[in-house]
Amino acid sequence: MPDLSPTPGQLLRDAIAEGPIQVPGAPNALMGRLIEESGFHAMYVSGAAFSAGVLAMPDVGLFTLTELTEHVRCLTAQVVTPVIVDADTGFGDAINVPRTVTELEHAGAAGIQLEDQVLPKRCGHLSGKTLIDAESMCSKIRSAARSRRDEATVLIARTDARGVEGFDAAVERAKHYVEAGADWVFPEALASKEEFAAFSKAVNVPLVANMTEFGKSPLLHFDELADLGYRVVLYPVTLLRVAMKAAETALSILQQDGTQRELLDLMQTRQELYDLLEYDSYEERDHSHFQ
Repeated sequence: MPDLSPTPGQLLRDAIAEGPIQVPGAPNALMGRLIEESGFHAMYVSGAAFSAGVLAMPDVGLFTLTELTEHVRCLTAQVVTPVIVDADTGFGDAINVPRTVTELEHAGAAGIQLEDQVLPKRCGHLSGKTLIDAESMCSKIRSAARSRRDEATVLIARTDARGVEGFDAAVERAKHYVEAGADWVFPEALASKEEFAAFSKAVNVPLVANMTEFGKSPLLHFDELADLGYRVVLYPVTLLRVAMKAAETALSILQQDGTQRELLDLMQTRQELYDLLEYDSYEERDHSHFQ
């Protein structure tokens, strides 16, 4: 019998059809489980969080497609919630993008994000970025759209033009990217609530707002962004930043006090971890092998 269950891309499209969604970044599969159990409708694999949290490298395009694909596969094996994947610049030009799309779809990606920076790329909220020309990005988008095995897989075009060429250029690029086949648009590093509003009025496809901390964009409330017309609000590095600060604090206390007793109330308990891992189901399966 054919599998009639919705594909990851269709699940993602269905989610935003119900209304705007908040999308936390999942630094690893365990965090992905927690995001899913908390009731979020999608999760995000951030290039910045993957570079830093998994490889301890800066977000300048150093990881490979193989590394990213394996990371996504580990995540999607543990969750049903659709996963949006930041594929940076697509690991090459238009001729390379089809393989990127194929590999990430096989890994279970529901949405694939491509950006218009030149390699070596930079974090979207830093200065000194350089862009490829708009037609080259359109070629990548057309290539990506044609190579999808599932037409429901969401193709997201991110433009970094606001910080390089200005707001108007970002809008014009976004319109070209939509004509080339992008399903959603991600305007990076908008500088004010007014810019978020103006962009939404100008570009008539589902829009992604990036609420990354310590960047160039104001941290607007989800309801504000929803009212402005944004369908997806990303929190790409939030969980990694919180976890790292907690770990830094815990190490300091452990070093000073010589014991972790004062940290117990801040910890996930053994049972809570086992519940998240569905540990009991593994024990039940193990016992069944000997019956």
